[in-house]
Amino acid sequence: MRTSRTESHSRLLTLDVRVPESPAVALFGSDTVLNCSFSAVSEFNLSDLSVFWQLSDTKRAVHSFWQSRDQLSDQEERFSNRTSLFPDQLVSGNVSLLLRRVRVADEGSYSCFVRVQTYGSAAMLMQVAARGYKVFLASVPPTPQPSYCLPSGLGLPLQDHLNQGTFFSVLLFSVKSVLTVILEPSSTYSCRLSQPLLGEEAQASVTITQGLVFPPLALWLTVALAVCLLALLVALAAVCRRKIKESCEEMRAGEEHIT
Repeated sequence: MRTSRTESHSRLLTLDVRVPESPAVALFGSDTVLNCSFSAVSEFNLSDLSVFWQLSDTKRAVHSFWQSRDQLSDQEERFSNRTSLFPDQLVSGNVSLLLRRVRVADEGSYSCFVRVQTYGSAAMLMQVAARGYKVFLASVPPTPQPSYCLPSGLGLPLQDHLNQGTFFSVLLFSVKSVLTVILEPSSTYSCRLSQPLLGEEAQASVTITQGLVFPPLALWLTVALAVCLLALLVALAAVCRRKIKESCEEMRAGEEHIT
């Protein structure tokens, strides 16, 4: 437990503010509690208590409480209608913050400031993670961005199967990764996704069991080009034959004229 202690000059009150030592892990889209508590050596009235939660780096207000009520006029806009304290537990020293509908942008360091005749503060780190993800694999014809897969059990290094770079992007907690590979029959490809914060892992595999075939569009295009080429050759042969025949007739006519 991380603590911060401040003593008043009168030494009548010692304020000890406590937050967790290790980072708090919050699930994306769910509610979470940032724990913070304090202890004093004498009793106090709620009207004497002031609580300030703010972002440690920017000092922007996350939630404020004084004069026995919430004071949210200076609250950072993105936290609007998403924060609250536990009013019935304030007098017992619990000044924890309830944060609703956690977002990716909420990740970071939070500072808890408490004042009761004297002052104390402590900072904690919150990390955001996702749960319940799935991994999908698909084998598709070559495109500018084909499906992503990692060779497994092929006995060959990954770069031997590459003919294009890797595309990787992350949007919130939707992850897409694309890799071009030269597919081989009877090959197995697998994709593994891990979440270190929650200690979770998911994996999917796809196996190429048959020989590669042309997709329907490519097949019809190949046939059409072959037919056009054949027609062109036939037409060219006919033209050549006619030209040869005309040349022979001209030579024969010239010989008859000489004789």
